[in-house]
Amino acid sequence: MSKLRTLLVDDEPLARNLLRSIIDKIDDIDIIGECSNGREAIASAMSLAPDLIFLDIQMPTVNGFEVVKALQSDSMPMVIFATAYNQYAIEAFDIYAVDYLLKPFDSVRVSLAVERAVARRKLHKEGLKGPLIGAINDIDLRLDGEYTAFTNAPETGEGMERKLLIRDAGVVKVIPFDDIDWIDAAGDYMCVHALGETHIMRSTLIELLKKLDEKQFIRIHRSTVVNIARVVSTSLSQKRGSLLHLSDGQTLKVSRNFRETTGKFFQ
Repeated sequence: MSKLRTLLVDDEPLARNLLRSIIDKIDDIDIIGECSNGREAIASAMSLAPDLIFLDIQMPTVNGFEVVKALQSDSMPMVIFATAYNQYAIEAFDIYAVDYLLKPFDSVRVSLAVERAVARRKLHKEGLKGPLIGAINDIDLRLDGEYTAFTNAPETGEGMERKLLIRDAGVVKVIPFDDIDWIDAAGDYMCVHALGETHIMRSTLIELLKKLDEKQFIRIHRSTVVNIARVVSTSLSQKRGSLLHLSDGQTLKVSRNFRETTGKFFQ
C-alpha cells in the first residue's frame, strides 16, 4: 500500500519541526506540505488532496475545527488533531477523528496515531466528514455548557421568507439568503458558509434545498450547493472538470453529473 500523503498544520514552528523529525522516521508517511495557519491548510488540502492531516486545534483566525468545516466532503482527508490542552481530548476524537495528540509530541504516541490512520484507510475512504462534524458540535456543546434542550423557533412569518434559521448551541441564528456563499453537505449535517463564517445545522441536503431559493442556489455536486451570485469566474481543472471561483477566494469543484445544469448559468 502506498504511503500516506500527509500535511502538517501548526502555527508554532517548533511544534512543526518536532513533529516532522518524528514522522521522518516512520515508513508509512510521506510529508507533502506544511502550513502555519488555518487558511493555508484549507488551500493546501484542496490543491494537494492529502490522505492525512496532522491538524493543530488552537490557531489564530481559523482554528483546526474551522478547517474541517471549510473543506468539501470529497476532499476531506483523515485527521489527527493536535492540542496542548487536554480539555479537547475527549471520547469524540477517539470515535470520529483518527486520533488526537497532546503536546509536547511523543514519538511513541505519534507512531501509534499513524498506525491507526493506516488501519482506518484500509476500512473506508469516504464518509469521514459527517461524523467528525457531529463530534465537533458535541465538543462545542460540552465546552459551552449548553445541555439545555430548546424549542424550535418558527421559520415562517413576516420578513423570514428569504432567511435561514440555524440553531447552534441553544442560539438561533438568522442567516439571510444573500449572505450565504456556498453550502457543503456532510452526512446529516450542513456546513453553511456565509460572510466568512461557517454555521453547522442538522439537515439533509434535500431538506435544505427545499428552504432555499432555487433561482439563487444551484447544486454543483452531490454534496455542494453554491449561491450563483458569489461566482466570479469559471475554469477547467487539470482533469478537465469544471471549477467555480467565488468572490471570497474559495474554489469549488463541479461534478460531472451536474456540469450540464451548471453550464446553463455560466456560459
